[in-house]
Amino acid sequence: MDILTLLPFIVLIGAMFLMTRSAKKKQAAAAQMRSDMQPGTGVRTIGGMYATVKEVHDDTVLLEVAPGVHAIYAKNSIGAVLDDAEYNRIVHGDDEELDADGTVVPDDASSLTGESGADKADVAKIDLGKDQTADDAGTEDAAAKDVKDSKGDGKADGEPEAK
Repeated sequence: MDILTLLPFIVLIGAMFLMTRSAKKKQAAAAQMRSDMQPGTGVRTIGGMYATVKEVHDDTVLLEVAPGVHAIYAKNSIGAVLDDAEYNRIVHGDDEELDADGTVVPDDASSLTGESGADKADVAKIDLGKDQTADDAGTEDAAAKDVKDSKGDGKADGEPEAK
């Protein structure tokens, strides 16, 4: 046989070997993570529930899902063991990272323009309000509608027509 005819089979077998090896490594890492669980650590189940480990047994684990609420789960259902900071951030909403950084974000973009207070007074104000002529036309339309409604047809806004 020629080596060129065997080359696709060799590549295919090599790829299968590499894929199974990486899958076995992931399974071993997950098993190691589950075996390292200790009471008091925070975990996330494969269903996305966050809980605290109370007891660890051979194949099961007792989780406290809420204060005073305990549930027994299989060890294989634990998706991740979380460190204390991440667990507290997710479950209790503790934002230590924001407090430690101390960065203040302004409410407006004035600090980005670099203008001082004196320069701001020199800048012409732009009126973003309604145009007075359009406002007057809207008032006339509303007055005409009120007159039309008050002609005595006996119905108000939102009432069905009388038959």
